[in-house]
Amino acid sequence: MGKASRTKVEVTRREKIAAQRAAERRAERRRRILIASGSIIAVVAVVLAFVIFKLNSKPPSTATGPNGPTGSALTALVNTTTSVPASTLDAVGTGGGAVTNLPIKINGTTLTANGKPEMLYMGAEYCPYCAAERWAMIVALSRFGTFSGLATTHSASVNGGGQAEPYPDTSTWTFAHATYSSPYLTFTPVELNTNVPDPSTGGYTTLDKPTAAQEALITKWDNQPYLSSSEPAGSIPFIYFGKAMIVGTSPAQNEALSGLSWDQIAADLHDPSSAVAKAEDGEANYITAVICQMTGNQPASACTATVQSLESQV
Repeated sequence: MGKASRTKVEVTRREKIAAQRAAERRAERRRRILIASGSIIAVVAVVLAFVIFKLNSKPPSTATGPNGPTGSALTALVNTTTSVPASTLDAVGTGGGAVTNLPIKINGTTLTANGKPEMLYMGAEYCPYCAAERWAMIVALSRFGTFSGLATTHSASVNGGGQAEPYPDTSTWTFAHATYSSPYLTFTPVELNTNVPDPSTGGYTTLDKPTAAQEALITKWDNQPYLSSSEPAGSIPFIYFGKAMIVGTSPAQNEALSGLSWDQIAADLHDPSSAVAKAEDGEANYITAVICQMTGNQPASACTATVQSLESQV
């Protein structure tokens, strides 16, 4: 083979090698681009998954709506209100004179439901006196069982006729959609009206309709001569235990709650020196005493010596 031929072969070989190396470099660049793209996609996927996780695992709303706390704030409020210690309640005792509206002794028929003694409550969301009494009722009843579905609300400021209500916008609860479970008693709440004014009647929108038997009880007992002359027939709140009833509230209850938020009231329930505790926990002790009479002083954790000392007064 001549020199010219060898040179030509070498040139061709070098060209093939150069072309092969160029192809390899292009393939390597494509591989690196794919790896980089894959890494970017992986990072984006991780970030996206983190964002979705955070959105789906964010805590419940802690906002306060027109009718009080919502979400986790409501849960915390319920827990605080329903967990007043027996030691605090015993320290409050009779409330130091703050409780003046004691249970009234009557000789009514003892109600039963689900094989247990029954406590009947009839009130309304607009009613400021019901608003005050519910705090005491919840504190007392929480010693015998548990609530679910409690919701906050407030008493009305004006009725459907534009007339101002006493103790307007008192922070309170509603039993409208609540349930109560206890091995010792049955609690039957009836919220007759909402706190929404009804101009067509001058009153408030109807909520729960009482049964004929419940109407008969409030007609018979929530009336003279069982009430004082200052209490009109059909007054609410009306709480019926069979051998006793409670109508209305002590003025100190409404005065202690005036202008306070739900959280402030719940916190004060745990301070036996506060006006709220003296009025509300004191009232709760009397309610507890009546219930203990119904349950044969069971459980002992609720029917303490302090509570039993009040039973003779009711």
